[in-house]
Amino acid sequence: MRRAHVRGPGAQGVGKDRELAHSSVPAAEDTTSGTARDGERVPRQRRQGDGGGRRGRGDGPRRAGGRRRHRILRWSAAVLAVVIVGTAGAGYLYYRHLNDNLRKDDLNIGDKKDRAAAPRANAAGQTPLNILLIGSDARDSKENQKLGGAKDTYGTAPRADVQMLLHVSADRTNMSVVSMPRDTLLAIPECTDPDTGRTYAASTSAMTNASLERGGPGCTVATWEKLTDIHIDHFVMVDFAGVVSMADAVGGVPVCVDAAIYSHTSSGHGSGLKLRKGTTSVQGKQALQWLRTRYGFEDGSDIARTKAQHMYMNSMVRQLRANATLSNPGKLRALAETATEALTVDDGLGSVAKLYDLSKELKKVPTERITMTTMPWVYSSDGNRVLPRPTDAAKLFRLVREDIALDGKDKKKTATPTAAPEPAHSDDRIAVQVQNGTRTSTLAPVGGRASAIAALLVGKGFDKATADSSTLPVRDETVIRYADAALEGDARRVAKVLGIPAGQVKRSTDVDGVTLVVGADWRSGTKYTSADSDDTTPKSAGALNGADTKACMHVDPDYTW
Repeated sequence: MRRAHVRGPGAQGVGKDRELAHSSVPAAEDTTSGTARDGERVPRQRRQGDGGGRRGRGDGPRRAGGRRRHRILRWSAAVLAVVIVGTAGAGYLYYRHLNDNLRKDDLNIGDKKDRAAAPRANAAGQTPLNILLIGSDARDSKENQKLGGAKDTYGTAPRADVQMLLHVSADRTNMSVVSMPRDTLLAIPECTDPDTGRTYAASTSAMTNASLERGGPGCTVATWEKLTDIHIDHFVMVDFAGVVSMADAVGGVPVCVDAAIYSHTSSGHGSGLKLRKGTTSVQGKQALQWLRTRYGFEDGSDIARTKAQHMYMNSMVRQLRANATLSNPGKLRALAETATEALTVDDGLGSVAKLYDLSKELKKVPTERITMTTMPWVYSSDGNRVLPRPTDAAKLFRLVREDIALDGKDKKKTATPTAAPEPAHSDDRIAVQVQNGTRTSTLAPVGGRASAIAALLVGKGFDKATADSSTLPVRDETVIRYADAALEGDARRVAKVLGIPAGQVKRSTDVDGVTLVVGADWRSGTKYTSADSDDTTPKSAGALNGADTKACMHVDPDYTW
């Protein structure tokens, strides 16, 4: 496959384990059978119940001489580390050559109506920065085969088995990372491959990692925007070679386990990771094993693996920012070669200069203001997949969307209300259709809810409020939609009377007139309580601070030695 093509250096195999040996990338699973690509069944007995390079390469700018040339060439110690954890280093690199290494792909290839609006600038003219980090499970080269095994999947379309949304605040004082479990079932929008022109139909329920095989990383971006309503500025897709080289370049990354661990089963599964209790500096093959370990960490789930990846990334950024050995020109050059060969980016990041500019922005964030989280989730009905956790997932996405720090250290922001247009009609002439969207991933819809709220509106003077007898798919948040600009004032008037925030009033081509969708956040009662009043990060997100040096992975007693 063109997008998954890897030109990085070779790597040694990691034994018989067929779990995907991708840097922080778990093995992909079939979205219908419930089995992994490598033939493993998703473990159910020990679970936490809650909880080629496409379109061308950059030609590069014209060569410049002397001091100016060197100033331009000086950039990140490791491009991969820059885009993941905001670390900038030093080194003189071959600018044009490195530009040629970078692969580029389209940013968003989904349906235009599903795209999230760009955030408004703050009073200082600054805007947040959202970057989607994607880890591909491509097995299209000898190097990938050595590390990933699963020869029967050679040459198949890659999947996005690691997805992390990196959000940098508008004022660059804090950074939030939200990981999505690879097994998440969600809606994937219609995507059109810009190379072949093939259009992939929208899916109402598919595993999130399948988005990558529907036209490329631009479809994964479109899927995130549809789910979260967060505008994504860039994406970076990586393979395993960059992470392994980074671990070697920094002389190892410290990781901790609370007991001796050996990730290995009698049937040959497991990453092969073998560590003593306490803190060990891992690099190369051992670092890769840490990132792909599932058997042996906590409940053996992908959620636990994500937690281990967060610990590694936090430790790596601390190590990079404190490690003076990265000034070695030879190491830097080799690292830059590997890192740029391992990256696929959107056109907006399609040169070393643009990546350097990005690194300068990321570097402004102090380590103690980096917060790693996982999308709150619940198990699906069959226990083999996960779904966004009602209310908590929507809340986490809102905090990111509204640029609210997940570490709780932001000063309370007082929003300046925007002037609402005057209603076009009096209350008794505003036609409001009420729909029941109270279904959740685990609960049936509340019967008669649309009728109850329609009656509430009639009692408040909205005589033309009516109930729609149908029930909708999962809707975490109550929203009011209006068909065209002339009805915005009417929709805002309904929201004001019910106490629904203006941010939940949205224009939509999917409705006629004004439509109130009663969501899972208003399953009972006549008074709507907005989640906007609570800006704390949900505990179910498992927040981990970047400066936490005491974090340690819990080892399953069945995998100790």
